[in-house]
Amino acid sequence: MNYRHAFHAGNFADCMKHALLVWLLRALARKPAGFCVLDTHAGTGRYDLSGGPAERTGEWRGGIGRLLDDPPPALADYVGLVRQCGLYPGSPVLARALLRPQDRLVCCELHPEDHAALHRLFAHDRQVAVHRRDAWEALGALLPPAERRGLVLIDPPYEAEDEYERLADGLRRGHARFRTGVFAAWYPVKHRAPVRALDTALRESGIRDVVAAQLDLREPLDPARLNGCGLLVVTPPWRFEAEAPALLHALLDRLGTGEAGAGCRVERLVAE
Repeated sequence: MNYRHAFHAGNFADCMKHALLVWLLRALARKPAGFCVLDTHAGTGRYDLSGGPAERTGEWRGGIGRLLDDPPPALADYVGLVRQCGLYPGSPVLARALLRPQDRLVCCELHPEDHAALHRLFAHDRQVAVHRRDAWEALGALLPPAERRGLVLIDPPYEAEDEYERLADGLRRGHARFRTGVFAAWYPVKHRAPVRALDTALRESGIRDVVAAQLDLREPLDPARLNGCGLLVVTPPWRFEAEAPALLHALLDRLGTGEAGAGCRVERLVAE
């Protein structure tokens, strides 16, 4: 409840998450049937990087600030959407920009001030619903969507010590209700042990067709520092494994600082 994403908006982790999110949504739109996007930790929707919390931390300068001018070709679609949306777009605004008339977006945000801002942003948009509710509860209450097609984005703040365990459990429960859906779950990389435990939990969960995409700016040795991040994708669309590496390499080339242990991976955790 205390986490405010505004302090971290536009940082390298946002760029990684959002570049892959744009790819996933473009893939869903290849078919004409409508789809639903459920954003479980939606935030305020957009962020002013020139003032307030984002300016105080300055994290965006090492992220989207390095991409806006002359983005690498692999990231041109994502960066183009950022420019189109104006203030730095969070996942709800990026998703809304890619909805067709037959698609819809459902956002959940528990923090009262962030929920109020998000509600104001989409107050008159018939394709968007905004809920003030717990993300983990929403995975049971709001799935499956009527469309039976869609994407569930799970992006917890990782304030609680058991957040990785809650993520694995949430994916199990959500997938059991929406087996045809694409699930994309972001996770931080501070040190190796929690990520290894998460990978193991997914392998033992009974969920099929799981891929992990991970970007590390440095060796993940300092548990007090965000050294990298990853996105777990359940039921990835066709060609995700083939095309995601180009996005990660472009991000690493532009956002990396040459530190030891930097790298990226796209790894299949569970077979189809």
